[in-house]
Amino acid sequence: MQGMTMVRVWDPLVRVFHWSLALTFAAAWLTGEDESALHDVFGYAILALIGVRLIWGLLGTRYARFSDFVRGPATVLAYLQDIARSRAQRHLGHNPAGGAMVVALLLSLIATALTGMGLEGVQSGTGLFANLHDLGHDAEEWFEELHELFANFSIFLVFVHVAGVLLASFQHGENLVRAMITGRKRAAD
Repeated sequence: MQGMTMVRVWDPLVRVFHWSLALTFAAAWLTGEDESALHDVFGYAILALIGVRLIWGLLGTRYARFSDFVRGPATVLAYLQDIARSRAQRHLGHNPAGGAMVVALLLSLIATALTGMGLEGVQSGTGLFANLHDLGHDAEEWFEELHELFANFSIFLVFVHVAGVLLASFQHGENLVRAMITGRKRAAD
């Protein structure tokens, strides 16, 4: 890093959101079998964090805005092919595959939280979906299965995300984990 020009890419809100979401999801995962109030709190916290991130994705700094990194499927697929050929272009912000992963993770976590809220409503008749309580046992099983499906899919996406970060770090010769801590990356090539 000595002798390289570093630029601020990730603002504090993006970095705090990223690590807070990672820790909150891990905590929700670890308390999931308990069916505890703590698990519910983590689920609501995930939704609150995502709500803030969605607003920041529209109004935030350059590299935080969805318009900077959300690309269409053709662009994402072309970028994935370039990764496979070890010729993927370096991006200061999220690359097209990273942008797609952000969207996939946000959607999967929203689905996980909403199905958890539905399950809570069916089981206890409380919460945002309390009116689902009258649907009965079949609805409870349905929400439980969906909640577990989305939670497991989110875990899968996390592993793919980490693998993608490690691969991009290797291919571009920079530590992307450090960049998400410090907010700084090497200036454009």
